[in-house]
Amino acid sequence: MSETPDPSLNPNPNPADERWTPSIGPVDPDHPDCAAVIAEVWTLLDNECSAESRDKLRHHLEECPACLRHYGVEERVKRLIATKCGGEKAPDRLRERLRIEISRTTITRG
Repeated sequence: MSETPDPSLNPNPNPADERWTPSIGPVDPDHPDCAAVIAEVWTLLDNECSAESRDKLRHHLEECPACLRHYGVEERVKRLIATKCGGEKAPDRLRERLRIEISRTTITRG
């Protein structure tokens, strides 16, 4: 038998309105630039950052366990997506329809 939670304990009684939002600001109070590092993690994973930026990000990750954990999660997600979605190609008819729709949108807005 499970208990029904007391709705008065939930300040937001509508579950559809409850959404997880990432924290804003530093992840680790000892490392105030964590938020900027977390925002740039994908550029490091995709090799899209400059050598200087890459060095700074890696140095921070070496010094900050919280950001290193976050980087590890992002790295695993990227690897999983590549494994599960790699090599798949949309059917030719779908690709052609998308090309036509994109060109229409470009012409209409352009």
